Amino acid sequence: MSLDERDFGHMRRALELAQLGQGAVEPNPMVGCVVAHGDRVVGEGYHQQYGGPHAEVHALAAAGDAAQGATLYVSLEPCCHHGQTPPCTEAIRAAGVARVVAAMRDPFPLVDGQGIADLQAAGVAVEFGLCEDEARELNAPFVKLITRSCPWFIAKWAMTLDGRIATRAGDSKWISSEASRAVAHQLRGRVDAIMIGRGTALADDPLLTARPAGVRSPVRIVLDTTAQLPLDSQLVRTAGQIDTLVAVSMEADRGRCQALAQAGCEVFSLAASTPELRLQELIEELAGRQMTNILVEGGPTLLGSMFDAGLIDEVHAFIAPKLIGGVFAKGPMAGAGRALIDEAAALRCVEIRQIGDDVYVTGRTQTRTT
Repeated sequence: MSLDERDFGHMRRALELAQLGQGAVEPNPMVGCVVAHGDRVVGEGYHQQYGGPHAEVHALAAAGDAAQGATLYVSLEPCCHHGQTPPCTEAIRAAGVARVVAAMRDPFPLVDGQGIADLQAAGVAVEFGLCEDEARELNAPFVKLITRSCPWFIAKWAMTLDGRIATRAGDSKWISSEASRAVAHQLRGRVDAIMIGRGTALADDPLLTARPAGVRSPVRIVLDTTAQLPLDSQLVRTAGQIDTLVAVSMEADRGRCQALAQAGCEVFSLAASTPELRLQELIEELAGRQMTNILVEGGPTLLGSMFDAGLIDEVHAFIAPKLIGGVFAKGPMAGAGRALIDEAAALRCVEIRQIGDDVYVTGRTQTRTT
């Protein structure tokens, strides 16, 4: 059966629904579903929270008996295995759905084409690939975690028009407006973790929480090779209430590490011998914990190292109409950087909007992970 504009419309709606689960479903993917007879929608649903019913189950429940002989549009291949919930393919067959249109295959090894095969074996007509690019962009963090065992890293900073994130004296409060900071807190409230380097922890004494709280409570991660994070810092003083991971090297003072642990921090020792290898070791650990989205808030040393290693997937930059100047005032990224403009990392999916007097720029790196 050929696809028509009606099919596109229903799939676009499924993708809209999927995004409603952002921040609540990870490490699962965001999935939306529409059940329809021609133009008439009889059921809608989306994956609402991790461990809860999948999008197809919600949509089929809404459709009830009207699902018989209908077409089911779903933004990701239906699952066919017993996980925290029963297989969606069973629910689809039981409901008497005649046709399934899926945007993309699920890269999870226990699905990856088997959901489609199961439905076809049961006599359900299956088509996939409709709005596939949009579906892949939506779930790029999930796909990266599954296929590359690496979280999706979101770099965020606020800077002046002349590219400074702090004055030569280290003062940075506040470069961006209150409205911009509210947007940044919304971003914090949907990620698994917020990561900073020791320099930022010492200079800013941040709390690293989403205010007001979002759908997730992110783990706070500090890369602190020598375990110098002050015991009276906000991060350590609140470690008993908010998960705080301090990544140190094997050479870190054991007494300092013990004091941080007694204060409630998780002290994670990295065995690698170089900063680059320690960063990779930490990333492997975070992927093993199924962390999907990690917000990197700096400072320039950490962001520069991640940029040089090709680890930054997404950028959120708040640009204030202010000038600081000064050769010793820091920019958002240090590291080696690129030698030639032709080697610069251009962004795609770029969005630019104004928040008060600030300009907010978001985009994804050109390297596709999907």
